Amino acid sequence: MNAQNMKHKIDIFDTTLRDGEQVPGCQLNTIEKIEIAKHLELLGVDVIEAGFPVSSPGDFNSVVAISKAVSEPIICALTRAVEADIDAAAESLKYARRGRIHTGIGASDYHIKYKFKTTHDKIIERGVAAVKYARNLIGDVEFYAEDAGRAKLPFLAKMVEAMIRAGATVINIPDTTGFCLPDEFGQRIKYLMDNVSNIDQAKISVHCHNDLGLATANTIAGITNGARQVEVTMNGIGERAGNTSLEEIVMILKKHKELGLETDINTKRIHPTSFLVSKLMNMPIQANKAVVGRNAYSHSSGIHQDGFLKNKINYEIISPKEVGVPDSSILLTARSGRAALKYRLGLIGYYFVNGEMEQIYTDFVEMADRKKDITDEDLQKLVGKKKTTLPIQLTHLQVITGSPLQPVATVKLNFEGKERQATSSGNGPIDASLKAVDKIIKKKAKLGEFLIQAMSGGSDDSGKVHLQLTHKKRIYYGFSANTDVVTASVEAYIDALNKVI
Repeated sequence: MNAQNMKHKIDIFDTTLRDGEQVPGCQLNTIEKIEIAKHLELLGVDVIEAGFPVSSPGDFNSVVAISKAVSEPIICALTRAVEADIDAAAESLKYARRGRIHTGIGASDYHIKYKFKTTHDKIIERGVAAVKYARNLIGDVEFYAEDAGRAKLPFLAKMVEAMIRAGATVINIPDTTGFCLPDEFGQRIKYLMDNVSNIDQAKISVHCHNDLGLATANTIAGITNGARQVEVTMNGIGERAGNTSLEEIVMILKKHKELGLETDINTKRIHPTSFLVSKLMNMPIQANKAVVGRNAYSHSSGIHQDGFLKNKINYEIISPKEVGVPDSSILLTARSGRAALKYRLGLIGYYFVNGEMEQIYTDFVEMADRKKDITDEDLQKLVGKKKTTLPIQLTHLQVITGSPLQPVATVKLNFEGKERQATSSGNGPIDASLKAVDKIIKKKAKLGEFLIQAMSGGSDDSGKVHLQLTHKKRIYYGFSANTDVVTASVEAYIDALNKVI
């Protein structure tokens, strides 16, 4: 192969189960961790950082369980530069087909002076001792130079050289506080590549935080200057403002082939994995999140919709199917143009010539100014071709809940012109209510994203519910707002089901 055309492999080190799980309120049990780890394996990540074994019995047991459940990726366990930590990590990895200990210590003057209260020489001594101790227990040792983004470069180079000499196979250069600018961080990696004599004996990794919104940019700068491993999380979750997002890095490298960098990630599994992590960690994905947000492949501006309908490449550099999203969406709002309206009317079977469209478009704009979410039912009303009643209407909802009672919901619906009733129990009042609706409708639609948000604040506040249903590989959205979040949830579910029907 021509050297100019050679592609360099970038290892994907996923720390969703370690750094990602440090987010308050996002802790996972062992079974949930195994489920995510199996999805990460199918996704094609090279390394799974499974936990910090010495921190708790639960974390230790999770690393053991993941080591047994997953065979393809390297399973990595985090430690401090402390023998007891390293012993615990080695013990937790004894079932891993390929295990790695990830140990390290602070590299910046801030950490050396204020956190460890020691000297530069003693920091290196402690780091070297930890790496050597770990290498006696396992063949693959990664060393992290914590806060390397703010470390003095000559000292950082000296530290890296010493750790490689001690036996480190991977050197992790973290921008722990997310402080660096991309050019500055890239130059740090280049400095190490140019000034560490044994740099060819280890792989350089980058672990960037997002405190200033620069994690992805810094990571790209790191790998274009020689790093060959990136440390990432699904959806960019993690400590404080989060970590570099796996999906962003993978798709940047896939789309910018001129970089000559590639990964082993199966990109069609990005969206399912992203959704699973969001669901199990109770971390909703912001709508405009790059690659995986629900608006990432939606178009609402008239200019964008017109260009998209003429050729998708005008406004979509990623095909949604590339990342496991079924299709793009044309959303109708007051900013939508005639092309988008004509397209959506065509999807539900109505075709008009330009002269007829003018009055319909005028009426549409008036409706869109009054109503944020324009549904197919609204369009049918607009063209006067269908009765105004919805196929499914909620007429009664009663829920019995409380401790130690199991929640039970009774729902009455006007469905297909008849009033029907069903009762169901569930894991909570919302689950019970939606199951009761399912008993009546019997429509096999899969509930996906489910988001409840307060509108202002206070115990008497209204709750907004956004949810997503998938039916025959097509996505439908439901919305409602109510001071009773159970009622809002049922109304949003019915809103989406009406679109399915």
